[in-house]
Amino acid sequence: MSDQPQPVFNIEKIYVKDLSLEIPHAPKIFLERDTPEVNIQLHSKGDRIDEGMYEVLLTITVTAKIKERTMFLIEVGQAGVFQIRHIPGTELDPVLGIACPTILFPYLRESVSDIVTRAGFPPVILNPVNFEALYQQGKQAETNAGEVAEKPAETQPTTH
Repeated sequence: MSDQPQPVFNIEKIYVKDLSLEIPHAPKIFLERDTPEVNIQLHSKGDRIDEGMYEVLLTITVTAKIKERTMFLIEVGQAGVFQIRHIPGTELDPVLGIACPTILFPYLRESVSDIVTRAGFPPVILNPVNFEALYQQGKQAETNAGEVAEKPAETQPTTH
């Protein structure tokens, strides 16, 4: 028998932390028939809020434009409180950056779809997200930024 405590991972609470909707050109924008260009930005952040308790916030910004005119702008912050205990420090970051956002994403998707349809637009269905790939990209970007910061600036020869 091992005296090592068993890892604990529990979902304590899932909630909408922030929600905003802007339709700056209403009501005339509803008369537009062109297909909008939709831009999506997704961010994830995890913070310790107490001993063994963490809040993970998954934020999405969805902007739909027709030419230069914004049809709508939606921002949703879907959050969760997770109890995470007895997980080695090296494994905690991936749990907060991969597992927790993966749990929150279906709730975020539902919030976005609901608010877009309630605003009077056709639903925006978010495609599945590979949070492991995003996490790895973020780690690689941090590594690259660290390498750039450590290298002395290279000078280019100038010609006159």
